[in-house]
Amino acid sequence: MREMRPEQEALRAPRAAGLAGVVFALLLAAVMVLVRLGIPEGTEAITARGFTDSSRRQALRTALALVPFAGIFFLWFIGVVRAHVGALEDKFMATVFLGSGLVFTATLFGAAAAASAVLDVTHPSGSAPALASWDFGRHFAYLLLTQYTTRMAAVFVCSMSVIGHRLGVLPRPLTVLGFLTTLALLFLASSVPWAELAFPAWSLVLSAYILVASGPAR
Repeated sequence: MREMRPEQEALRAPRAAGLAGVVFALLLAAVMVLVRLGIPEGTEAITARGFTDSSRRQALRTALALVPFAGIFFLWFIGVVRAHVGALEDKFMATVFLGSGLVFTATLFGAAAAASAVLDVTHPSGSAPALASWDFGRHFAYLLLTQYTTRMAAVFVCSMSVIGHRLGVLPRPLTVLGFLTTLALLFLASSVPWAELAFPAWSLVLSAYILVASGPAR
């Protein structure tokens, strides 16, 4: 089998990262939206009446089914990006980049497990769960999703933006967008509903740029 030239490998790497990033961004956005819709807030959250709705439970089940695939594509995205940077990467920032990505994946899976626990405390008939179990599970799931997961995402976005700026592989507007996304995830995600969607939105923009910059596949 004919070996691939270095320039062909360099072309494949960013395109693979871009495709993996696009799929991850779409899956993660779908998961976050479905979790928000599946686990109610406000008066419905306090009384747990809203969770007896079969459409809410189905939305949450769909989100839980998508989480493993989102994590797989995210890890693929990290691996291909690091392979593309190669020996040029700063070891300190690369360690932060990799570590935050792995912790983000772990906390995302933890949030999914917590949401699954909330789902399992309902009776097969769809009656409301016990208030104590419901309140603990709901708070635990939202705490992981809106605080720990989003803060690890903020570190990931910041480190990627710094690496892109130092190596000159990201344009200035995209670097600025990365730092703004970092601030939003650090300070807004825990208090502003839907602010966590800033991370999949940034991932989608970055992945689209990688695909455009790498040009058509040859």
